[in-house]
Amino acid sequence: MKIIVAIKQVPARDSSLQVDGSGKWIEDSDLTFEINEPDAYALEEALQLKEKHGGEVIALCAGPSRAGQTIREALAKGADRAIHIESDNLEAMDALGVAQLLANAAKAEQPDLLLTGLQSDDLGYGQTGVVMAELMGMPHATIIMAVENDGATIKVKRELEDGWFQNVEMPLPAILTIQSGINKLRYATLMGIKKAKSKEIKVVTPADLGGVPASTVQLEKVYVPQRTKQTQMKEGNPKEVAAWLVEKLKFEVRVI
Repeated sequence: MKIIVAIKQVPARDSSLQVDGSGKWIEDSDLTFEINEPDAYALEEALQLKEKHGGEVIALCAGPSRAGQTIREALAKGADRAIHIESDNLEAMDALGVAQLLANAAKAEQPDLLLTGLQSDDLGYGQTGVVMAELMGMPHATIIMAVENDGATIKVKRELEDGWFQNVEMPLPAILTIQSGINKLRYATLMGIKKAKSKEIKVVTPADLGGVPASTVQLEKVYVPQRTKQTQMKEGNPKEVAAWLVEKLKFEVRVI
């Protein structure tokens, strides 16, 4: 089984973020970066499927040259090789454009299974995997909690709302978006880090994949929300006030 895992490099979760001079993105010159957490779970699921059924795991990443660090981490954990779509201009592309680049790179590999994280920690669109499925003409399922390979088909468990789950049988090839927490993440071993140095990283550019897709969505402004304080007073009997307070906490503050 050939499995491609789309991974993304994002700012570390404890980063202090500031808007850059253009006002359209964050200042990233002093940030540290790491693998997108949902993508790390997708990688772990791919490695476990390989250990059970054999095959090959390929890490696929679009990003600037610094994304090579994240790619090498994936190789150190057990991915067999990697494809790096190197570009310094991905922030100017929408989810459709990035998905187009990833899909074009993945098509040549003809994978049996393609995994992505459910969403990215930076933008959080949750669209890349499903858009890739549409572009590649492959069946897909989202919010995956478990995967069983049955040869020509796979059985997946999807997380729904309110504690409900859905079990689906799908033909291969297919694309799945993996939910965080599906399994326990592994650490790269010293031997894995050494082996990663000799594993293949194929570097391509958007031009090699047909050029930069035109963006259909333009990001106009990134800003820090203003903090405001507001006091509301409610008069009435205790029952009315309690009902009013519960409604505010549910639908405005959203803490219950």
